[in-house]
Amino acid sequence: MLNIIWPVFIILSFSYAIFSGNLEKLNNSIFESTADAVNLCINLLGTICLWNGIMQIASKTTILQKLTRFLKPVIRFLFPEIEGNSIVYQEIAMNMVANILGLGNAATPLGLKAMKSMQKENPQKDTLTNSMATFIILNTASIQIIPTTVIAIRSSLGSGNPTSIVFPVWIATVCAAIAGMTATKLFIKFSKKGKL
Repeated sequence: MLNIIWPVFIILSFSYAIFSGNLEKLNNSIFESTADAVNLCINLLGTICLWNGIMQIASKTTILQKLTRFLKPVIRFLFPEIEGNSIVYQEIAMNMVANILGLGNAATPLGLKAMKSMQKENPQKDTLTNSMATFIILNTASIQIIPTTVIAIRSSLGSGNPTSIVFPVWIATVCAAIAGMTATKLFIKFSKKGKL
């Protein structure tokens, strides 16, 4: 669907710019936005490298085991089907920690790794398990204590107070996580009873 929507938007934009006489402004904005995108990527690169490095170091130390042990009650409640699978527990814990630190780019490969491990245990390879569905929701609506990426973006764009976003992010992510987990648990419960 997107491969239809985006070309239509691009064609409409160029057509409107031509007929309204704003083609020069469109050309200027294209070059300015590409330069801004490159600068933003360069500014974010340092932050991403730092936190990815920290996550890699954590995975080689006992910190990972301690974090997994700390998060185990939450993981056990959210993912009762994967009881006893320490590898999946560790991968989910690492993903949760990356999301809590606001490291979307570091959380993505960790999340894919956890999904791959859960898929190995999945008896029906063409269907998501309840744990996989729960993990997708948890990863999407993740609680962020330190929204590192957002702070880095705000700082790179010249925000006077880039950390002012922290408290609203806490409220938004906590509400999203509670709503997502509640809806997921309700759907799982009703699907087991055959009501869905």
